[in-house]
Amino acid sequence: MNKIPLEAGRVVRSKSGRDQGRLHVIISEIDSDFVLVANGTLRKLDRPKKKRRKHLSATEHRMDTDAWPPENHQIAKLLKALDPKEEG
Repeated sequence: MNKIPLEAGRVVRSKSGRDQGRLHVIISEIDSDFVLVANGTLRKLDRPKKKRRKHLSATEHRMDTDAWPPENHQIAKLLKALDPKEEG
């Protein structure tokens, strides 16, 4: 099985915590254990959530990193398209 890397721009689903089941985009990597995630609505870029990598499940989707960093509305639009029941 080929494991999907958890790098900036990757769309991930939270496996635990208050935000369990919600989609997020990895904004940056802190170290080998932690990343910062945002979803454009509840967790915006000015207040990203610090999450352990083991609490995230990678998807095959990526945010276009040509115009990095993205804006909140771009993240929210992408996540809404991937999962219509997402808030926003």
